[in-house]
Amino acid sequence: MSKNKIDTDFYNRVAELLKEARKNVVQIVNRTMVYTYFEIGRMIVEEEQNGKERAAYGKQILKELSNHLSTDFGKGFSVTNLQQMKNFYNVYGKQQTVSAKSENEIVQNYNLQLSWSHYLLLMRIDNIDKRKFYELETIDNNWSLRELQRQFDTSLYERLALSRDKKAIKELSEKGQIIEKAKDSLKDPYILEFIGLPENEKYSENELEQNIIDKLEHFLLELGKGFTFVGRQVRFTFDEEHFRVDLVFYNRLLQCFVVIDLKIGKLTHQDLGQMQMYVNYFDRFVKLDTENKTIGIILCKDKKDTLVEITLPENNEQIFASKYQTVLPSKKELKQLIENKGNE
Repeated sequence: MSKNKIDTDFYNRVAELLKEARKNVVQIVNRTMVYTYFEIGRMIVEEEQNGKERAAYGKQILKELSNHLSTDFGKGFSVTNLQQMKNFYNVYGKQQTVSAKSENEIVQNYNLQLSWSHYLLLMRIDNIDKRKFYELETIDNNWSLRELQRQFDTSLYERLALSRDKKAIKELSEKGQIIEKAKDSLKDPYILEFIGLPENEKYSENELEQNIIDKLEHFLLELGKGFTFVGRQVRFTFDEEHFRVDLVFYNRLLQCFVVIDLKIGKLTHQDLGQMQMYVNYFDRFVKLDTENKTIGIILCKDKKDTLVEITLPENNEQIFASKYQTVLPSKKELKQLIENKGNE
């Protein structure tokens, strides 16, 4: 080996060790920060309770503590930040007394696995069940703060809850999203704001498909748990005719193929019939005997549930139609979408 050259495998192993070390340092710093803020919050709450006979004591202690900490430790200890630490303890730490517990015990006992920035977002969610759901999903899926913000902004919880009964909605907050059957993996609508196509602009199905492929990682996150990409414009032939499926995925949790057809206009019964053919072909000629039946999803700009129900068999568990949007809806707009769906 030349003195001026280093073995690539040797370098990669050293670099990987350093990357892992940095990752561990970040995790340790994050855990310590979360624990420290949790404990500061607890101490503030207990100090306020000791002086509860004075109505203004709480505000005064935060102000004075902020002044002293800022002098000794610099930025990061404003009254607002201290109030957030207090809120953190009030939200996550009042189930039992924790003053005598160690850092590791507190972190593990309260499952405090996320960053402080994650918790700042989660604490703004007033609904306890909804907050628990987003916390579980963030931990299970290793969502960045940006992805958690997007999933919250697109009302993932509400979109999943829409197709569930009260018991199943409660389970979302206790277990997160559990994928056991095809319907568990579906959303309506799908929010595709990341592809960058304006809502009212005219575009072709090919353009929609290309933009999804260009942002495939984002699309996989929107599809949800267990999805892996198989191919686009997947061709198959029978009776000397060629057919192409827009997008094909595989879901590891459901152990089945998922074929997706994109429609920029209103859903028709012909679209459903075409999807039935796609699904039948994959079931008969592509899937293994050990795999489950293929799922077909038609993503369309507009649909009527009555048309879907009349066209498909009553016991249908394979073919589904969902709307998509190319702009991020406001909470008000999404609420209206949900109300409209309930009235269809």
